[in-house]
Amino acid sequence: MEPSSLSGLPAGVGEALEAEGVAELYPPQEAAVDAGVADGESLVAAVPTASGKTLIAELAMLSSIERGGKALYIVPLRALASEKKAEFERWEEFDVTVGVSTGNYDSDGEWLASRDIIVATSEKVDSLIRNGAPWIDDLTCVVSDEVHLVDDSHRGPTLEVTLAKLRKVNPGLQTVALSATVGNADVIADWLDAELVESDWRPIELRTGVHFGNAINFDDGSQREVSVERGEDQTARLVADALDTEEDGQGGSSLVFVNSRRNAESSARKLGEVTSSRLTGDERDRLRELAEEIRGVSDTDTSADLADAVERGSAFHHAGLASEHRSLIEDAFRDRLIKCVSATPTLAAGVNTPARRVIVRDWRRYDGEFGGMKPLDVLEVHQMCGRAGRPGLDPYGEAVLLANDADTQEELFERYVWADAEPVRSKLAAEPALRTHVLATVASGFAATRDGLLSFLDNTLYATQTNDEGRLTAVTDTVLNYLEVNGFVDRDRDGGTESLSATGIGHTVSRLYLDPMSAAEILDGLRTVAGGGADAAGSADAAGEFVPADGAAPDPDADADDTGFTTYTRADDGGDETEPEAAESDDDAPEVTPLGLYHLVSRTPDTYELYLKSGDREAYTEVCYEREGEFLGDVPSEYEDVRFEDWLAALKTARLLEDWANEVDEDRIAERYGVGPGDIRGKVDTAEWLLRAAETLARDVEGIDGDAVVQVREARKRLEYGVREELLDLAGVRNVGRKRARRLYEAGIESRADLREADKAVVLGALRGRERTAERIMENAGREDPSLDGVDPDRSASAAATAGADADGDGDGQASLGDFG
Repeated sequence: MEPSSLSGLPAGVGEALEAEGVAELYPPQEAAVDAGVADGESLVAAVPTASGKTLIAELAMLSSIERGGKALYIVPLRALASEKKAEFERWEEFDVTVGVSTGNYDSDGEWLASRDIIVATSEKVDSLIRNGAPWIDDLTCVVSDEVHLVDDSHRGPTLEVTLAKLRKVNPGLQTVALSATVGNADVIADWLDAELVESDWRPIELRTGVHFGNAINFDDGSQREVSVERGEDQTARLVADALDTEEDGQGGSSLVFVNSRRNAESSARKLGEVTSSRLTGDERDRLRELAEEIRGVSDTDTSADLADAVERGSAFHHAGLASEHRSLIEDAFRDRLIKCVSATPTLAAGVNTPARRVIVRDWRRYDGEFGGMKPLDVLEVHQMCGRAGRPGLDPYGEAVLLANDADTQEELFERYVWADAEPVRSKLAAEPALRTHVLATVASGFAATRDGLLSFLDNTLYATQTNDEGRLTAVTDTVLNYLEVNGFVDRDRDGGTESLSATGIGHTVSRLYLDPMSAAEILDGLRTVAGGGADAAGSADAAGEFVPADGAAPDPDADADDTGFTTYTRADDGGDETEPEAAESDDDAPEVTPLGLYHLVSRTPDTYELYLKSGDREAYTEVCYEREGEFLGDVPSEYEDVRFEDWLAALKTARLLEDWANEVDEDRIAERYGVGPGDIRGKVDTAEWLLRAAETLARDVEGIDGDAVVQVREARKRLEYGVREELLDLAGVRNVGRKRARRLYEAGIESRADLREADKAVVLGALRGRERTAERIMENAGREDPSLDGVDPDRSASAAATAGADADGDGDGQASLGDFG
């Protein structure tokens, strides 16, 4: 089927596809057209990676736009959102506009109303619905990429509920779900009332096998000899073999999957010995330039180690890297400049980085709940293997698992090579997921009664899959009890119908995209400031609803009930819902400090705390008692082992944040806490978001001290810029950042007003004589004439800036996370 023969698309789109080289549709694409994807029919496409799923989505969206509609493309990752936006922008010549939205969970994205195609993560779409984005009602087509991720316990419930909401708002909505080959694609299709296109067709051959001894044994019975000498590394030989096997004049790149960040970094270092000897002179020059760019992203050891590996044609990729690192590596790998990437499985989750050979080195990963090394899921390994073979670049793809003995080889064939992927199972009936989504469903008007709420939840994948009809009712009632006790939801049980409504604070929590338990924790902590310590009484919210001081705390001695939930009890006086007496005095109220606020948000469910490593418990126990007066809440007893360890893990996280706000060097933070630059950025971003939410909650809820709001705002701004209090004004000037702010301050320029009035030579000297940077900064500060023509840098200012910055542990490097974004 030729693209130009398709009807219903904007004029010229079919011909444009043919000009791109799409002479005929792939079989799965043709099957999708036959199923009505270009005529507004809903569809689930369960086909392998690189088999044309994106074009199926484009046919649906473009035909919907041609009929006067608007399309939404939901992605699982922010990085994938940017990639898809760039891909879809080629349709702008046909008057199709594209927008992308991934952040700012408390906005309604009104500007997106003018776009024909909107690309967003499922979390962003969920927040847009909560905040009443008006254009949601105008959607005629929604595409869910990687829909099999509804199986993910963290992100799956949001995708599931979001699709259910979109389909309720727009009953005639065309839903197109793109999935990997899973064990129950028919169930997903039934849930979405969609046609199913299921295929194992690929545009190029994928051979999957196991390397054992001196050969790869493939699933089709063939072999490829790859000998490994005694003492030689198995992975290194496979990478070398791919590079030495030329097709169309080029050797093949390799993607090596390992089970940890440390293993990814050590693997990249070792494999650099293989790749470096196979580089051309031109490649070496280009890689040196790329390495310098990588070093400029961050001043951490991770950044330096990555740059060292890249210079040799190798790289590592994991979640601890800064986003700029990951983008640079992905682009260079796609361009065949980097020959081998050693990665954790995160790279298999959507971003387009195929290779000729995929090597699954580690097929077990540590799992704390499992109690040791646990085999990876079949679907996860199949996703890795699907990265092998680049259409138009490679004549074939090879995916290889590694075995050291015949028994392991047989196990790997049985477990992965010949196995079907597991069925996708909804994870909605988990406590945090339902707690969050029940409140949002009520607050955003999707359900006004208990029966209406249950009816809405009956449209989810979970309801489609469960055999226990009473379970969903039971878990929903448990969550409603929690939300009611904490003052987020009102329940009117008069008459035969139980009505539901969100309280004022419940609406705010939903709009802020907070887990209700996070909101309860933050409010309890802030109330200790006003009410006399952690035993402060509950108070009325803006809508006059009672909110207990300690929220609904889990009973540490309670087992999970038959719904799978922990039983919740009141943590004050045994369940009496009358308002207890207020504390008599503020004498015991804690001092509000940045550390106390950072610890408060770090102990919420919305924060992933740092792990306590060997020796950390003793060290942070000492810090805990030294700074006990700063905590916004009672320190648990050391005998409450789990709670106390959680408290200390939050303290370790808070100390990282405090170090960042105190201008500690990024590389020192990374070394001190055993994290990468991406981890630092992630922790800072999360804490900044939660503090912004805390600021809103503090303003909206009665009984919270006004000074606390100011302290929260200042602690948030210090995190945002990564500076001490005295630099806040300077750091707020665009292009200044944390390190330049410190240099300017030490040279006597202490505010943006000083930047407008100070001697230009002093400004230039403080900024190391960098004229363009200094001119841009002065212009951003509002200086009328920022030109530095004929101005020489003041050497004394430069010396003072350097001495002051070094004394503050700033070092000489400029680049840091605080200077990007």
